[in-house]
Amino acid sequence: MSKSKNRLTFAILITVCSVIALIWGQTASAQDKLVIISPHWEGIETEFDTAFKAWYTKETGREITVDWLDQGGSSSDFRFIESEFKRLPEGIGIDLFFGGGTDNYLKLANKGLLAPYKLAGTQLARIPKEIFGIPVYDPEYRWYGAALSSFGIMYNEELRALFNLPEVRTWNDLTHPELINRVGAADPRESGSAHMMYELILQGYGWEKGFELITQLGANVRAFSAGSNAIPRDVAAGQVIYGMAIDFYAYGQIAVIGADKIQYVVPADAAVVSPDSIAILKGAPNMAVAQKFLDFVLSDQAQKLWVLRDTDPEGPKWEGGLNRSSVIPALYDELGDRSVAANPFELDLSPIDYDAVKGGVRWDIVGDLIGALVIEPHKDLVSAWKAINKSKDPEKRAAAIQILGQVPITEMEALELSQGEWQKPDFRNQKLKEWRAFAKEKFKEARKAAK
Repeated sequence: MSKSKNRLTFAILITVCSVIALIWGQTASAQDKLVIISPHWEGIETEFDTAFKAWYTKETGREITVDWLDQGGSSSDFRFIESEFKRLPEGIGIDLFFGGGTDNYLKLANKGLLAPYKLAGTQLARIPKEIFGIPVYDPEYRWYGAALSSFGIMYNEELRALFNLPEVRTWNDLTHPELINRVGAADPRESGSAHMMYELILQGYGWEKGFELITQLGANVRAFSAGSNAIPRDVAAGQVIYGMAIDFYAYGQIAVIGADKIQYVVPADAAVVSPDSIAILKGAPNMAVAQKFLDFVLSDQAQKLWVLRDTDPEGPKWEGGLNRSSVIPALYDELGDRSVAANPFELDLSPIDYDAVKGGVRWDIVGDLIGALVIEPHKDLVSAWKAINKSKDPEKRAAAIQILGQVPITEMEALELSQGEWQKPDFRNQKLKEWRAFAKEKFKEARKAAK
């Protein structure tokens, strides 16, 4: 073969190799990427990002990049996902939704927006199907609980004792008039965990009694924050004495400040343990990698990140730890005192019969009702509440409280609207306007009734 032919053959070989390398590089680049939308706070994202990248490289021999997105909370993330799928029905360029309670995941599953993925049998066998009657994962494998949460009240015991304020053990205890301006709470339209607490009260007490309690409790709130993560800091700093909080936020402050100063209670009048979930979204652009991330999150290695201290060799590196509860019961026995969390499967609770489907269906309208009746007219609500509690006549006070807690629609009407007219912006805006007027008028009537 001549030298010119050798050069030509070599050039062709180099060109072919370059094309193959380019194609392989593009494939690897596309494969070794993950996009996650998550309301989780920085500590969780950092720990799972770092641990997954190391696990993935060990499993595959390749590097991976992970992009984390957030629209400002689980409710906002859900609305973003839903709106994007209306625009791009086959896939929105996001692989996973990671964080938030089951209600939003049930809604996404019912809309066909989640991609089912069944864990390996041995891994799935370590996760119970339910806890206190609440599913831990979807029977069709469209979503899984990644961690478990309880919802309750944290309080600054040092300041409570100093000011001789009431002890609280139930949601109803937060309606005590001595607590005006001393309770912290978040807006259910912005915070999924806050929304869950209000929904628990509604399902525990019933629609009318539940709204009476929420209204009185709301009158004691200092200010409604956008996110629930602000409440524990406010309690620890003494900005408020009591706060409605998800367990791990409270435990995080307890770990830093001490159980003698900050305490947490799961209210006996409406208790539940609920999964904090994860799911692969329909049309995930990096499906195989998304499945590996789900495998990792539900592995023993990752579950230990939730429950171990930051000083434990297998625990998180984030100062203070993550202070969550694992979905694997056997892990608590295996870890023993190394676990910062008690086994939630063995809690001495009498939980309510929580209906996650109902909670999901009426999610938006419940948030809007609380916004229109409690949060937006908060100044007028507090004024009426103060006037009621100045009344020396028990009968007048009882009548005024009954007026204060009135709700403009029945539970059945709320469910019917949620599945129909509430999806129409003009109708919704008109109703919100009517409800704000309703709230203003009833506060005026409550003040008169108390005189």
